[in-house]
Amino acid sequence: MERLSRYISPFLLALVTLCAAQFAQARELPDFTQLVKDAAPGVVNISTTSTVERRGMQGSPFSGQDVPDIFRHFFGDRMPPMMPGVPGQGREEQRHSLGSGFIISRDGYIMTNAHVVDGADEIVVRLNDRRELKATLVGADKKTDVAVLKVDAKNLPVLEVGDSDDLQVGEWVAAIGSPFGFDHSVTAGIVSAIDRTLPSDAYVPFIQTDVAINPGNSGGPLFNLEGEVVGINSQIYTRSGGFMGVSFAIPINVAMDIADQLKASGHVNRGWLGVVIQPVSKDLAESFGLDEARGALISEVADDSPASEAGLEAGDVVLAVDGQKVEDSSTLPRLVGRVSPGDEVTLNILRDGEPQKIDVTVGNWPKEGESVSGSQHQENDSQSRLGVAVSDLDDRMRSQLGVDNGVVVRQVDPQGAAAAAGISRGDVIVSFNGQKIDGTDTLMKAVDEAPIDRAIPVRIVRDGQALFVALRLQSADE
Repeated sequence: MERLSRYISPFLLALVTLCAAQFAQARELPDFTQLVKDAAPGVVNISTTSTVERRGMQGSPFSGQDVPDIFRHFFGDRMPPMMPGVPGQGREEQRHSLGSGFIISRDGYIMTNAHVVDGADEIVVRLNDRRELKATLVGADKKTDVAVLKVDAKNLPVLEVGDSDDLQVGEWVAAIGSPFGFDHSVTAGIVSAIDRTLPSDAYVPFIQTDVAINPGNSGGPLFNLEGEVVGINSQIYTRSGGFMGVSFAIPINVAMDIADQLKASGHVNRGWLGVVIQPVSKDLAESFGLDEARGALISEVADDSPASEAGLEAGDVVLAVDGQKVEDSSTLPRLVGRVSPGDEVTLNILRDGEPQKIDVTVGNWPKEGESVSGSQHQENDSQSRLGVAVSDLDDRMRSQLGVDNGVVVRQVDPQGAAAAAGISRGDVIVSFNGQKIDGTDTLMKAVDEAPIDRAIPVRIVRDGQALFVALRLQSADE
């Protein structure tokens, strides 16, 4: 017996040590139980109904049905393309969409994504206690994808708002929403990166997480471990249509500023310089005398714009705004966009190899439909079909960009044909469907003559490198 006890004692000691280690490890993992209990009442499900004209396509995988908007937003440019076919007769039908949101005031204000309620004829909010209330749209800002709704109710549970500027990479976060319509689903993960810039979203420094986000989570809150809302779940990156470990949320500090403006006036005032910018490549940095590729290169200055009045010129490289560094071209729109129209900012620029400071009185971003470029060319139907706004190159731009011909892309419609093909702002289109592009007029003529619903080769120059992309135009009335 004594001999047996000699073997049992070390075994028990090892077992106790192992259990203690597992217990200690378990204690280090976050417990979201209380967070969910406290926060769930403030999270809502949002359903919308809109009337659309259906355009069926013979031979299309989507014939007889429309893909919901929320899937288009999440799948983006990677949705299966429509197969070539003959347009069918259009007819009106009801389209339904699902999303999430959260309550920001006891008297019925609710925050969600702008794309969740875009084009909605009817918005219904379902609370955690199963009440269903009709909501009105207070305002939506597509540039930041933030929308504010209002329901007729009082004493609603309000979520506590945190400070997204305090987030750190590696920090635990959780999301509550309605993926695929499953109400109040909870997922968790960590902050993968902060201050992310996505194509076509220049005004949002996104929070990247590995929290499982799927269609229906859009517009729902992202929480820190204190149960505070630090973001609005907005987009995912996917190749398959499902969650792949890369999700993006709008920082709550950005969203609340937008919400306050929407509640006050129904629209957002955003600072505007009136310039077209492009990234500074390594070669461009060397040519301008920069020690590294940084800043935002001004490729065009709009007439009668704040930039023009302050004396900014094409070829200037903006390095800082009021002392805040412009690390790359995507940083400049954010910094200027946060400035209230009418306020003055100091830009640190590099011109002809010499550093300078220029004071600019920031203007208000032009309303939708007003020109925001420096080009005198109007955006005609051809540009709309292509989904871009372009301008001609002058001699200085040809030298800087290293091209002999072409037009520079100054704006891209994220839902247009050009965006689907991968064309970005700052690209130079040098040929279209085999035709050399000498200017805006040449491009527009080439677009008018191009076939519909067939892949077209487009040659572009990006950061000094030439490449081809395949572009598919739709008919003008689609």
